[in-house]
Amino acid sequence: MAQTIYPVAGAKIYIGPAVTDVPDDVDMIESLFTSVSWTQIKGWQTMGAIGDAAALITESIIDAGRDIKTKGTRNAGSMQNSFTIQPSDAGQLALIAAEASSSNFPFKMLFNDAPAVKTSTVTVTIAAPGVFSWTAHGLANGTPIKFTTTGALPTGLTAGTTYYVTGATTDAFSVSATSGGSAITTTGTQSGVHTATTVPVGTVKYFYAVVMSAQEQGGGANTTRLLQSTAEINSKIVNVTRIG
Repeated sequence: MAQTIYPVAGAKIYIGPAVTDVPDDVDMIESLFTSVSWTQIKGWQTMGAIGDAAALITESIIDAGRDIKTKGTRNAGSMQNSFTIQPSDAGQLALIAAEASSSNFPFKMLFNDAPAVKTSTVTVTIAAPGVFSWTAHGLANGTPIKFTTTGALPTGLTAGTTYYVTGATTDAFSVSATSGGSAITTTGTQSGVHTATTVPVGTVKYFYAVVMSAQEQGGGANTTRLLQSTAEINSKIVNVTRIG
């Protein structure tokens, strides 16, 4: 079976304002980052490595005649990124400012691996909640979706607004205003032909980090000036699987 590979090209990285506290691992969830005011750091040229590695604990046991090993604390790594210098870019300026601070900063990485868009004409009931019919839609709960119409959608729904699939069955689903929220009740009347279109989202990673460096590097005449930055990741990495 053919395998799919995902290029780094098209990925984006963002930085948010400084935070006072970094949550414990058990409290690290996606909702912590939904209200962050993100600024994209443009000119991303090289993406560094991220991800947990455990410290090694080794004890020499006399009566076993062998070293016994186990895992210790976890470290999410030092992410070393390079950016082509863009002097007026708000994200690069924020990164430089973050290096001068001892605070932790939230980071967001958005990858270019979103699923293909799906679209279909649908029907919807006037009910609590409203139920959309789409044969064998294959949509998972939480899938972002928008609607257009040649007439009018029922009251409770607005064309062009992003909603989220909930209560999905093989051939039907309802929608909510937020991911995991309550299903929307539809009222009033409707007309025309309605069309549903998914709004796919690629894999997203969130984490907190201390920015340790933001250094400019040059080279020979035919090289680009680079902003090189090391982010010491100071939290568990929250991975949100692509959806659509």
